[in-house]
Amino acid sequence: VNEVLANRALEILGEPKGRYERVSPNDHVNYGQSTNDVIPTAIRLAALLRVQRDLLGTLDNLVAALEQKAQEFRAILKAGRTHLQDAVPVRLGDSFGAYAAIFAQHRRWIEEASQALCSLGLGGSAVGTGLNTHPLYRQKVVQRLAEYTQLPLTPAPHPMAAMQSMAPLVHLSGSLRNLAQDGIKLANDLRLMDSGPKTGLKEIQLPPVQPGSSIMPGKYNPVMAEMLNMVCFQVIGLDTAIVLAAQAGQFELNVMMPLIAYNLLHSLQILNNSLRVFTERCVSGITAQADRCRSYAEGTLALVTALNPYIGYLQAAEVAKISLETGKPIRQIVLERNLMSPEEVARVLDLEAMSQMRV
Repeated sequence: VNEVLANRALEILGEPKGRYERVSPNDHVNYGQSTNDVIPTAIRLAALLRVQRDLLGTLDNLVAALEQKAQEFRAILKAGRTHLQDAVPVRLGDSFGAYAAIFAQHRRWIEEASQALCSLGLGGSAVGTGLNTHPLYRQKVVQRLAEYTQLPLTPAPHPMAAMQSMAPLVHLSGSLRNLAQDGIKLANDLRLMDSGPKTGLKEIQLPPVQPGSSIMPGKYNPVMAEMLNMVCFQVIGLDTAIVLAAQAGQFELNVMMPLIAYNLLHSLQILNNSLRVFTERCVSGITAQADRCRSYAEGTLALVTALNPYIGYLQAAEVAKISLETGKPIRQIVLERNLMSPEEVARVLDLEAMSQMRV
């Protein structure tokens, strides 16, 4: 870079390229700088720009798409599930509202983590002491970078610390890892809800992006969710490598910065791209199988949970056992055993009221 800048300056001055008496790559362009303070600064700026200009906006779009589905599905009842077993009814819209809240929080965490990168050690020179730099260099160069990038950059309070510790980069990578693990959770939830169409849950329909089988006609696979899974697995692996590289520096310099730079920027790129496409080609096109959802809500054994305050836990457990053995609805068993009046049963087992969010 120094040589390119020096030769371009010579070109502008009308001097032959490569004749460095007037403008030298080392004596002039690189004056007051070292690889050891420039490279950590470059990594920070590159990561900041990818977060601020790409990933945060992509997450905003994902959250908006999930919130839109929460509104579309707000009246649809479905069975809740814990341990992959029947739980009390919930609303499909609330499930998507929860997803939206989760990713909105991840956006805030990533933005907060990225702020630590605004503190730059540029001007620390070779080991962080500022050797061979002008007394005003640090303040002025960071000010110019802030104007150029429109980022709230400041000189690091301790240049030596900024040079040798990769903690701010690890912090950002960790927030991406955290986003990735919930990306995996979302992708897997959607795949399970779309499983079927005849032998799975089939509570929702993901957009059919491409024919999924060369041997089974009519089969469509949840490829966008599977794509997001694989990207998130990769991000978690890249974060592990970043952590190992960050602790491998010795004394005044971390010589593992190339790996940290490559992996962090790669994580930001593939997460941004995958979440953008996942939003556009999967989330935005999800439709609900309302009848299927309703039948699960009405059939879940966990409806007996609402009976606990009225007939007690043991009686409710017995009702659940009989329902499972006989196939009779819980409502019918309660009435046959005279455990509650018809009016009480109708009120207590009101699915609409039971699934209402109480916050």
